[in-house]
Amino acid sequence: MSRDEQLKERWEFLVAKLSAQFSDGDPLELDGIVYLVGVQELGDFHRKFKKDEKVNLMHIAICRLLEPYGYYDFDFFDEDGWPHYKVKEQLPPLKAGEQTVLMKEAVVNYFLEKEYIV
Repeated sequence: MSRDEQLKERWEFLVAKLSAQFSDGDPLELDGIVYLVGVQELGDFHRKFKKDEKVNLMHIAICRLLEPYGYYDFDFFDEDGWPHYKVKEQLPPLKAGEQTVLMKEAVVNYFLEKEYIV
């Protein structure tokens, strides 16, 4: 099986599993899954977030997801428990499709690492 086929299969499985658990089966989109990663990384599962906090959760998730690729490094937790990252290397200019593939691959790898999928 090619790397692209394996990524597609794992992505579809992950979307189905997360959608069943978090959205009553309505398929989650990439942004929704990235948001869930942010909540997971913050570790504050039972609270409502304000709009600006949701943006920050997305940022946390993107940093965490791209950390293994060498773009970000974890820096510290602030006094409220929010993780902060520093930029190690600027992302190269990517077309929309390339960006989506990179993020899907990073999300799949994250959930493989967390042993949520195999």
